[in-house]
Amino acid sequence: MYLVCRNQLINLTIMKKLFLCAAIAVFGLTNVNAQNEKSVDQGFSFGPKAGVNFATLTGDVEDAEMRIGFHIGGAAEYMFNQNMGLQAELLFSAQGAKNEYTESSSQGGVDYYLKEKEEVKLNYINIPVMFKYYIVNGFNVEAGPQVGILASAKSEYEYEERVTSGGNTVTDSGSAKVDIDDEVSSIDFGLNFGLGYRMDNGLNFGARYNLGLSNINDADDSDDYKVSNGVIQVSVGFMF
Repeated sequence: MYLVCRNQLINLTIMKKLFLCAAIAVFGLTNVNAQNEKSVDQGFSFGPKAGVNFATLTGDVEDAEMRIGFHIGGAAEYMFNQNMGLQAELLFSAQGAKNEYTESSSQGGVDYYLKEKEEVKLNYINIPVMFKYYIVNGFNVEAGPQVGILASAKSEYEYEERVTSGGNTVTDSGSAKVDIDDEVSSIDFGLNFGLGYRMDNGLNFGARYNLGLSNINDADDSDDYKVSNGVIQVSVGFMF
C-alpha cells in the first residue's frame, strides 16, 4: 500500500514536472514567435549591405566566362504587415565578363602558341525595387525590377605569342586598356529574383539573380548583336 501510494506520488510529481516543462516550452515558443513577428513587423527599416557578384554577359557573346566582382550600398525596407513589404536599394555593382583563348599548332618544324585574355569591366549604380514576402521565421522570397546607370566601362586585353623554330624562340606580348563607354548603353533594365533570411537582431543574408532585359550593346552593330547582363549576387546586410 505504501509502495502504491509512493508510486502514485512519484507519478504525480513527474506529471507536474512534465506539465511545468511543457508550459515553459509553450511559453518559450510563443515568445520566440512573437519576437520573430516583431522582427519583420517594424514598418520602416534601413541599413547597409554588401556582397559578391558572379557576373557574365549573355546573348550574342561567345565563350563569356564569369567575372567575380562586388556590390556595396544601402537598403530601405517598408513592411505593410508581418509578411509583405517593399525594399528599395542603391548599390554600386562591379559587373561584366571575361574571356580567355589559347591556340597552339605545330607544322613544318615550327611551333606556334597564342594566349589571349580579355576582361570587360562594367560598373553600375543599380536601383532595385523588390517586393518581399516573409514565409516563416525571417525566411523570405523577393522579386522586382531594377534600373542600372552605367558608371564606367573598360576593356582590358593582353596577349602572349610565341614562335619556336630550329631551337630559336621569338616571343611577343602586350596589353591594352580601352574605355568602351561609347559602346555600352548608359541605362540597363533588369528583373531580380531572390531568397533571403533576416535574423531578429537585424542581420540578414540574401542570394539574388539579376536577369538583364536590355541590349547593352550600343555600338554600330547593336542591331545584329544583342548583349545583356546576368549577375548572381550573394549579400550580407544589417537593418536598423
